[in-house]
Amino acid sequence: MPNRPHPQSPADAPTSTQGSFRRRYDALELRREQLVTRLRLLGDMAKPHPGYKRALKLLNDTFRKSKMAQRLAVLQAAAWLIDVLERITTGL
Repeated sequence: MPNRPHPQSPADAPTSTQGSFRRRYDALELRREQLVTRLRLLGDMAKPHPGYKRALKLLNDTFRKSKMAQRLAVLQAAAWLIDVLERITTGL
């Protein structure tokens, strides 16, 4: 039909949406890496604690399986758990 609008291809989509998704994705990945580093810095005292294994699972398996909108909540839960582990292992 001559007056029918042509569907947009993904390449024709606005770049601001693609850019903001990529920025959010990269920011979440950076935050995840920071939390993994924080967890690993706790050392051998925290490794036997069940929370250590759970925090690793949150940061790896659960984070990867979650949708983008849920990933921030997963990181917040992992950060809270790492805070608890830091207090336990340092004796604060």
